[in-house]
Amino acid sequence: MSKAIYVATTEPNSGKSIISLGLMHLLLGKAAKVGYFRPIIDDYGPGEKDNHINTVISYFGIQMEYHEAYACTRSEVIQKYNQDKDDEVLDKIIEKYKTIESQFDFVLVEGTDFSGEGSIIEWDINVYMAKNLGIPTVILASGVGKTLEELVDNLYLAYDSFTNKGVEVLMVIANKVEPQNVNLVTNGLLKSLPEEVLIGTIPINPVLGNPTMKEIVKELEGNVLFGQDFLNNQVSNFSVGAMQLRNYLVHFKEYGLVITPGDRSDIILGALQANLSSNYPTASGIVLTGGLIPEDTVIRLIEGLSEVVPIISVQGGTFSIANRVGAIRPKIYAENKQKIEQSIQDFTRFVPVNALTERLITFEANGITPRMFQYKLLKRAQSDKKHIVLPEGTDERILRAAKELIDANAVKLTLLGDPAQIREKAKQLDLQLDFEKINIIDPLRASCFEDYADTLYELRKHKNVDRAMAQDLMADISYFGTMMVYKGDADGMVSGAVHTTQHTIRPALQLIKTKPNVSIVSSVFFMCLEDRVTVYGDCAINPNPNAEQLAEIAITSAATSLAFELEPKIAMLSYSSGTSGAGEDVDRVREATQLVKKRAPYLKVEGPIQYDAAVDKKVGKTKMPDSEVAGQASVFIFPDLNTGNNTYKAVQRETGALAIGPIIQGLNKPVNDLSRGSTVNDIFNTVIITAIQAQAQ
Repeated sequence: MSKAIYVATTEPNSGKSIISLGLMHLLLGKAAKVGYFRPIIDDYGPGEKDNHINTVISYFGIQMEYHEAYACTRSEVIQKYNQDKDDEVLDKIIEKYKTIESQFDFVLVEGTDFSGEGSIIEWDINVYMAKNLGIPTVILASGVGKTLEELVDNLYLAYDSFTNKGVEVLMVIANKVEPQNVNLVTNGLLKSLPEEVLIGTIPINPVLGNPTMKEIVKELEGNVLFGQDFLNNQVSNFSVGAMQLRNYLVHFKEYGLVITPGDRSDIILGALQANLSSNYPTASGIVLTGGLIPEDTVIRLIEGLSEVVPIISVQGGTFSIANRVGAIRPKIYAENKQKIEQSIQDFTRFVPVNALTERLITFEANGITPRMFQYKLLKRAQSDKKHIVLPEGTDERILRAAKELIDANAVKLTLLGDPAQIREKAKQLDLQLDFEKINIIDPLRASCFEDYADTLYELRKHKNVDRAMAQDLMADISYFGTMMVYKGDADGMVSGAVHTTQHTIRPALQLIKTKPNVSIVSSVFFMCLEDRVTVYGDCAINPNPNAEQLAEIAITSAATSLAFELEPKIAMLSYSSGTSGAGEDVDRVREATQLVKKRAPYLKVEGPIQYDAAVDKKVGKTKMPDSEVAGQASVFIFPDLNTGNNTYKAVQRETGALAIGPIIQGLNKPVNDLSRGSTVNDIFNTVIITAIQAQAQ
């Protein structure tokens, strides 16, 4: 079941509050605890709050503090985007959302309002947020000022934008539709959108479209003279009292607002009397313009009345005030229970709530985005900090990554190398490294050096290694770091930024060795593409695996995938799909596929299969229509190192994908290799992965 739903709109003033209120009412009937989250809100002055957050939390009694319900303000987002730091925005949003998700049974997420600076990028931001949070969406558009064709096209394009990015759209809603056009709009949407998409069409409701006296006071910066208790009165129309009272009363309408200069006592008293008279409509309030206030005698007269509608004094001429009142965009706020209840009623009446509930129950997110994947990795590492040794302690990238890891409180670290050199290097780089939190060991001067050398001798003497050779080997940082892991003085090791793969892996094979029932050490890369995370193996270690080895690589890679909460659907790659090709190479892949099915029948595997058939649903359906892997593979097993290594690098460079790895599989304890072209981010991620592998030990 989905734990959240995202409400997105295509434009400002679409009536999004109706949907949020209706959904919250619906969800609270299905779940014990429902949270509320707005990723981005407008900027507000001191003492001001976002009206959406305040209304939902207050009315429904949500157990949240105001600051917990949002992540960023609009100005913060614009600033980060201008600095090309949009990833920081998303990281903060994910962190805030996951905190709320952990505390509630369900979360209602409400998108942005499309107001002010930066609204041009808001649509993409909403799609981006929904995708990375991995939650389904309800899309809303207003019918005001649109033809049927424009409204339907608007909602279809919005639907298309979300689904093209892999976001499931559960429902589209046309709001503020003229009542006589409800069926017309509904039928138009049914014809335009896929059958599985739910449709809601909500007619425009004057009760919700009218401002209250409270909103008018705020917009006009008015001073309330009388009727403070009736500021929730709704204003359905307004008129200017400039003529004689006998003529003005003809224009007096139900729930009308009287706008008149403050010195027109006749209009003021006449309007108050008409409000009390059974022969005239009810007034909502009176606005006194020009900054003028009635004389004391008139004030005393009004004070003696038993019931007085709100009377406010404002600066500005009558004509300009009337224009400003006409331009007010009504809102729903916490104190206006009439509007809230009406919103809930309209939502329940015009939206297929039962079908929506069923869709929410059955929804399952398809995959995970790279940012969410990285967020989850970091949280897992932080939950049980492991001790990782980095042998290449004087490398600039290692030191920068070390700072980020310590600042993130993700792991405990040991750097190998001369302490004076490491400290001097950090000083040259202006890195404020907290060396109280980082252990530095010079292997040649370490108190454990002789013990480590003796252990190596005992482990390798059957290979003709004598004590002198053991001491020489232990002076090598890769052997020393690996021995730390073997002896339990560290939980894992990451190396290779300045050394070869062989230099990193050989000591691990000699000392740590492979797990029981594992005959081959292999590797995978986590390929963080734009909208999903996939697993590539083996792209770093085995040049030409035979069928037995390919099968073991596939099964081990699937286990790694599961360990990191990625559902494995294995594609055994070749230059042909199914039975269409023959030859030594494709037959080897075919045999490996059969071995996987025999040894691990619980796994979904397909092979031989071409890459395009593995990733593209249309191609997969054409070439292998009965396959449950074709078009949706998540684990890709390459037939040889040449193919795998070149493919991962091509995808990485051409698409900008983040490649985390290589992650070594099959060892008793985690040791991972870095590419000599590794970035700081690569090192950071590999250390996090190593720490999680260590947790599994």
